[in-house]
Amino acid sequence: MTDAVDFPDDPGAFAARRPEPDPTDDAPVHAVGIGPGNLEYLTPRGARAIREADVVVGFETVVDFVQDEITGEALTCGYRDEPEVLAEFADRVAEGARGTAVLMGDPNHSGYQFVGKVESAVDAPVRVIPGISSLQIAASRARTPMEETTFVTLHKSGPIEADLERLERDAGDRHLLVLPRPFDWMPERIAHRLLESGAPDCEALVCERLTHDDEAITRASLSELAADVDSEEGTAFSDLSVLAVRR
Repeated sequence: MTDAVDFPDDPGAFAARRPEPDPTDDAPVHAVGIGPGNLEYLTPRGARAIREADVVVGFETVVDFVQDEITGEALTCGYRDEPEVLAEFADRVAEGARGTAVLMGDPNHSGYQFVGKVESAVDAPVRVIPGISSLQIAASRARTPMEETTFVTLHKSGPIEADLERLERDAGDRHLLVLPRPFDWMPERIAHRLLESGAPDCEALVCERLTHDDEAITRASLSELAADVDSEEGTAFSDLSVLAVRR
């Protein structure tokens, strides 16, 4: 087995550094968005890439969702053993295996850090197969058309100040869709920050576990959310949440 992968300093930027090469159906590695976890939202193209893979890699919770679609070997990882597991995945690909990495939602929405890690591990282009993002489901529930919405993900490592400033700039004028960061930048703190910046007290929806049997939507104003910013529990919401703020 090769040594653990030495990831780029900014894997997301690494993944976005250039366009994909011309499409080809026999690409050795795919990155598949599996949707929000309810397999009714897994696209047929994504399911085929999972079934046809000799080896599938992803975070354990993600792989669990698509276990019934996997016919090859499954490699699961967490944040701590990502370098070692992706090195093992790269070994299989180097030996000629068809590999598929699986991600929640759509890789184009908050997934490029993992795509970049996979791409740096295999040292080859990775073909992205988009999925249905919880953001698209949230936009439907909140009736916030994407073309009139500012989307920001805080669910990433590294600085987020520029993202917060984008939300402050557009609050009130455009709808907002936000992926919170568990558990330091959750809906309560985001709402408090927006109001502190002078944003109007807009209508907000916190959408949790979208498309699952225990889906829940909390409807409140920004001020009602912000009132709980200092709650002893930290947040009333799960890590599988999307914050929608209507203009």
